Amino acid sequence: MSTELRRAAGRSAAAYVVLVAGALLTVAPLVLSAFTAVKTPVQFTNESALTPPHPVTLDNFRTVLEQGLGRALAVTALMTVCVTFGQLVISILAAYAFARTSFPGREVIFWVYLGTMMVPTAVTLIPLYLMFAKLGWLNTFWALVLPFVFGSPYAIFLLRQYFRSIPGELIDAARMDGANTLDILVHVVVPMSRPILATLTVITIVSQWNNFMWPLVAASGPKWQVLTVATANMQTQYNSQWTIVMAATTLAIAPLVVLFLIFQRQVLRSIAWTGLK
Repeated sequence: MSTELRRAAGRSAAAYVVLVAGALLTVAPLVLSAFTAVKTPVQFTNESALTPPHPVTLDNFRTVLEQGLGRALAVTALMTVCVTFGQLVISILAAYAFARTSFPGREVIFWVYLGTMMVPTAVTLIPLYLMFAKLGWLNTFWALVLPFVFGSPYAIFLLRQYFRSIPGELIDAARMDGANTLDILVHVVVPMSRPILATLTVITIVSQWNNFMWPLVAASGPKWQVLTVATANMQTQYNSQWTIVMAATTLAIAPLVVLFLIFQRQVLRSIAWTGLK
């Protein structure tokens, strides 16, 4: 084996070692959380955290569900579905308008809107709270959904860049065949954008599922309490009972893990096609 081949093999081996180490660091907390969640308090106290649970118990999950985490899980799922659907629809329409239609002030409006990404969330928290308080919508489902359902600058920017990469000849051909703007969007642009839409769906779901600050302020009551707030309250309530706390954490994380496993192919394809970091 030549020196150059040895160096290449060494670089590949080093890269794999770094990747495996990074994967272990990422996965290890999830595995420890799952292990702790199915252990009894006696097992957790007397055994190493790395010891697999034997026997497995589901009492911790039963406890957190009885304490209201099941309702918080349902509220979070409903909120996430509504916001994700709304953001996808509004973002697709707005991104197509910015990418493929001409109207006065298009670029100025787009860049001003995109500039709102620089505004910290904490700056808009108090105005939003006062607005919803005057409308009487605090501690309602509308308070959880409305601030996020009408698209987002990041989603519109991401889709606009992707839509601009679609060959204009395809759109012109569809228009010559008699398709209107909505037909072109639904039958040409959206089917060609499935990878980036899958990525945007995952990003939106994760961001809404993990949303904490606004739900804490806007819906602090038990009726519309979301999963992040309920989990934080449970960590305070069961501060020394780590098996119960980890059961709540595992329930909160599990849907996101399943989501990534389902959409990982589309996410990787969109990263390869768009250069998304």
